[in-house]
Amino acid sequence: MTLTSRVLTISLLAMACPNLQAGDAPLPWQRGTYDPDWAEVAPRQTKRVTYNLAVSETANGESLLRAFATLVPGDRLEVEAGRYVIAPKASLNLQGSANAPIWIVAADPDHPPVITRPDARQNLLNVGENKPCRYLALQNLELTGGSVIIRFYDCANVWLDRCELHHGQHGGITVNSRDTSFMYITRNHLHDFPSGTGEAMYLGANNSKVRMSYSVIAANHVHDCGGDQGDGIELKQGSFNNWLVENHIHDTHYPCLIAYGTDGKGVNVIERNVCYRSGDNTMQVQGEAIVRDNVIMAGRGAGFASTDHQGKTRMLHVVNNTIITAGRGVNLSSWNGREGMVLANNAIYSRDEAAVRFPNGAAGVTVRGNVVLGAVQGVSGGTTNGRGLEDFVSVAWDGSRRDVTPARGSALIGRADPEFTTPTDLHG
Repeated sequence: MTLTSRVLTISLLAMACPNLQAGDAPLPWQRGTYDPDWAEVAPRQTKRVTYNLAVSETANGESLLRAFATLVPGDRLEVEAGRYVIAPKASLNLQGSANAPIWIVAADPDHPPVITRPDARQNLLNVGENKPCRYLALQNLELTGGSVIIRFYDCANVWLDRCELHHGQHGGITVNSRDTSFMYITRNHLHDFPSGTGEAMYLGANNSKVRMSYSVIAANHVHDCGGDQGDGIELKQGSFNNWLVENHIHDTHYPCLIAYGTDGKGVNVIERNVCYRSGDNTMQVQGEAIVRDNVIMAGRGAGFASTDHQGKTRMLHVVNNTIITAGRGVNLSSWNGREGMVLANNAIYSRDEAAVRFPNGAAGVTVRGNVVLGAVQGVSGGTTNGRGLEDFVSVAWDGSRRDVTPARGSALIGRADPEFTTPTDLHG
């Protein structure tokens, strides 16, 4: 199985965002890196917060807050290992520039400082709440406690990288207060959100009231999300031109990854993610997206689901994914008669239910090159039968084994439709 063709991708973009001009910002997945353009800019000045063993954790937290307040464009603040307890409300209203970003980093990445709160009456960090935050990087920090661990407000070109976030009372990251763009949330470990809404990342707001755009959510490890909802990564209606790539998401109450639509403003690209063990659908996408080359396993609902939500399902290409689950493989309830719908070159294996289900029909949907185990409902053609889990090197229905490489003699080999393929896939 391989990725969609570049021709297909460009075609979808042209249809979905006709107002995108060549002079606009490059789309995140076209840049060739997960990092911001300013990632290699050298600091002009390095400052250091030294942990004082002679005073309390709260006193060290006060020193850290004072250090935050001194930062100006070009500063790099290195924070020594130790436990910093921040009692008052903590706001980062820092404005760097492309030529002079502001950095808050661990002095020793192997021994990150722990930044926390004594209670959940406030968020741990509020970024860009009182004035715009620009060109700020937070790296190699352990952040725990508070209501939400980080709430991003008026932010652009803010980078959260290689941090550990856990045990926020109401979740990990929320970006639902003001529009944001050029956010970079990369290589972080988010885990253990057992209370409140329990969501690791909440990006944008309901009904397009707040939008995230041109952002990269990449290579994060997200797991053990519970509470009332417990989504792993949730991208809300109206958010557009975002790249959700190579995230490892598992053991969530609601979907590991859920994305809505873009209101016609562009597309979101969701690729090379590994998602498994959800108490709901493992992955759910409304539309206006390219969903490709993901490994999707072990959902209590469907492996992959798509339906009208806060907008209509349209312009959705689901290609080159491997979906293995005991229940329904794909449940596509609102695809009938919708424009730009493609289900191609997927491996869809269900142990107990239908592999492919179009409960309301599939008029106008392109269905090609799929290999299935289980019944196909609501469409004829575009699928061939697989043999079983022996078609893969090493997989299990419960997601405990996830090597989806086709085994020797696999029914997957040679079945992809060439119109929807390129030479590379999840393994390169």
